[in-house]
Amino acid sequence: MTAVLVHVHVKDDQVDAFRTASIENARQSVLEPGIARFDVIQQVDDRTRFLLVEVYRSADAMTAHKATAHYATWRDTVADMMASPRTSAKYEVQWPGPEGWG
Repeated sequence: MTAVLVHVHVKDDQVDAFRTASIENARQSVLEPGIARFDVIQQVDDRTRFLLVEVYRSADAMTAHKATAHYATWRDTVADMMASPRTSAKYEVQWPGPEGWG
């Protein structure tokens, strides 16, 4: 399993719209069989900063996610909302194992 942490810095006037679009994407994403978790987290002391926590059951699931209509809608919707390009890093999940993700 792979966890992807995506750091996003949003323009001040786009925070609410970004949050709404990202939550909708997350709601659709968790319905995908290859996604174990998809969280939208907002930084407490800087409301323009978000962290997306995505946990995939396989590499194929990551590829499949990027081919969905809801991902494409999110990507295109939020493209101009970012104050800087988003960054991400992939991590290998050590615990819990696949059975611990439901």
